[in-house]
Amino acid sequence: MNRHTKRIATGIDIGTHSTRVVVVEHARGESPLIIGTGVSETRGLRHGYIINKPDAIKSIRTAITHAEKMVGFKIKNAILSVGGISLEASVAHGTAILSRASGEVSEVDIRKVSADSEENLAHLVNKRVIYRTPLRYKLDNKDVLGDPVGMIGTKLDVKMLFITCLEQHLNDIIRTIEELGVEVDEVLPSPLAAAQVALNKKQRSVGCALVNIGAETVSISVFENDIPISLQVFPIGSTDITNDIALGLKIPLQEAEKIKLDGPNGVYPKKKLDEIIEARLYDIFELLEAHLKKIGRSGLLPAGVVLTGGGAGIATIEDLAKAVLKLPSSLAHPAIAHAGKFPVKDSSWLVAYGLAMYALQKPEEGIETSFSNILDTLKNWVKPFLP
Repeated sequence: MNRHTKRIATGIDIGTHSTRVVVVEHARGESPLIIGTGVSETRGLRHGYIINKPDAIKSIRTAITHAEKMVGFKIKNAILSVGGISLEASVAHGTAILSRASGEVSEVDIRKVSADSEENLAHLVNKRVIYRTPLRYKLDNKDVLGDPVGMIGTKLDVKMLFITCLEQHLNDIIRTIEELGVEVDEVLPSPLAAAQVALNKKQRSVGCALVNIGAETVSISVFENDIPISLQVFPIGSTDITNDIALGLKIPLQEAEKIKLDGPNGVYPKKKLDEIIEARLYDIFELLEAHLKKIGRSGLLPAGVVLTGGGAGIATIEDLAKAVLKLPSSLAHPAIAHAGKFPVKDSSWLVAYGLAMYALQKPEEGIETSFSNILDTLKNWVKPFLP
């Protein structure tokens, strides 16, 4: 196959428990295929922060090397996920007076109003914006449905969602990846990367929440109208459940982790194990419910809650989520089990896979992009002369 007719994208997810790499190939007219994966135990990080760089480099290199052996070439570029408790979502408003004498909204006005909203964003010290999306536009104080470009008015307002992370944390992660010879093309918040493949368009449109139960953190991202409207990360995770089991049953941590996922197998009292697990899960879901109440979506998400992450494999988790959140609850079942020679079958791979799929959805660089830019330039030059 001609290399110009296919695209290759790599996603790197440095999670609190494992580092995962997924390489996806997409030939024009065909479905994307996973052609390589790599995984290693994450070391040198705590709650998403690098605390020991040599250990972090070693664990990330192991995952990348595994993937490179599968694909048969060196990985040079990748999309990177950013997670951990430094992720924060904030909403800010911006205003701009339309620049054209005709009063027509242009892309320049969109950029101006977006920049103004970012200037109005509070608490940006030591933080960097890694994602932004408009939640609502108003033209002359009237709500705009969809894209306002081309509409006529005087003043444009926007309500923007910004997702930020600690700049030092982000720079540390990027430098670590690039020291391994991989250029980071873009970064994406981990919950939004997972949503690329864990949720379908209908779920994101009617309203749903994606809950990722990781080893050290739990995140919730809420979607409506096919865009994220909220994101929150909590410093609690499935490792806390393991610790509770170890203390409650007086057993080693390794054994506690095993029975957390596989059950007591007749060795330990099932009733006591269930009580320990459900108590901690109840605490987690109470935090999620408080967040949904805060944003006015408690019990109001028709597509319910989709559970993912390593902690989502715990038995009875769906029933407890339904009881506490009062919403339909299900486990994420992305259609990736058959994708390529190296299938990934559990939700712990969703972030890395979602990163690669996100990269493939972006405009292809080169001829197509250049041609598109030429068309846009011609349109902008001709427009003033049209009646």
